[in-house]
Amino acid sequence: MSKLTTLVDFIYEKQADFPFATGELSRILSSISLASKMVSRDVRQAGLVDHILGAQGVDNIQGEAQQKLDLVADTAFINAFEQGGDVCGIASEENDDFLAFPSAHAQKGKYVVLFDPLDGSSNIDVNVSIGTIFSIYRRISSEGTPATLEDMLQAGTEQIAAGYVLYGSSTMLVYTTGKGVHGFTLDPSTGEFCLSHPDMKMPERGRMYAMNEGNINTCEPGLKEYIAYCQSNDNDYNAPYSGRYIGSLVADFHRNLIKGGIYIYPAIPASPEGRLRLLYECNPLAFLAEQAGGLATTGRKRILEIKPSALHQRIPYFVGSKLMVEKAMSLLQK
Repeated sequence: MSKLTTLVDFIYEKQADFPFATGELSRILSSISLASKMVSRDVRQAGLVDHILGAQGVDNIQGEAQQKLDLVADTAFINAFEQGGDVCGIASEENDDFLAFPSAHAQKGKYVVLFDPLDGSSNIDVNVSIGTIFSIYRRISSEGTPATLEDMLQAGTEQIAAGYVLYGSSTMLVYTTGKGVHGFTLDPSTGEFCLSHPDMKMPERGRMYAMNEGNINTCEPGLKEYIAYCQSNDNDYNAPYSGRYIGSLVADFHRNLIKGGIYIYPAIPASPEGRLRLLYECNPLAFLAEQAGGLATTGRKRILEIKPSALHQRIPYFVGSKLMVEKAMSLLQK
């Protein structure tokens, strides 16, 4: 049996790809690995430990009911980034404002991290896969000073790394640094993430689409036409596609990354700007999609080129296999 490559070994081997980082980027990824192991442990205990299961009783800045495990995960990642010393500040989907770390050591950090600590957390109580999404940028502000809002509001093209952790039947960490997409599975016997999916590529076309079709009657005509195309015999496969909507973005994206497919969360009258967050969800997964050969757009514009105007900005989202996203865009633009 060949020796498994651990995440730590893999990161160390790839350090030469980033001479500007001199080890900091590796340490940030190691911090993400550590925090995700803690969250994975808590997720697997969620049905047994009262203080991490169920709703917190308050809404977050998004107007969504906060789950207890949302705050557990948020705290775990914030502590990991602050203690690492290479991150000067963070922004999280669960917090109203960004957080600039106050210590002199942290203010010398060259990076900021934006993240969704627990995507799909409304599925916790019913034991459906959930995840963490993260995005890493080099800071714009001067080193040795507090992080600023400008550091957080960078276009997705400026990301130097992004990824997600999926807490499902196994725990997987998938990330890119702009040189391909690699997946690691947590080995519970050793507590190590091991390389299981090297150089992941998204198929150009798939037979699955993921969308909440309960909103279809309020969608624009081009999208209705695309869904009808998916459900007809008059498509690339001459047979209806399969509808697969988990309701956890990370889980839907991960399936499409491996098997091919498209994920759609459009703008609708109830959410005219879209529903998903540009900084915490759309940008990092768009970076991964493009690195794997897929596409991510608003239906009309490339996600990574959008200049953010607010921390919790929402947008419409079409992400997945290249030919499927292009087909959807052609009908929307028609």
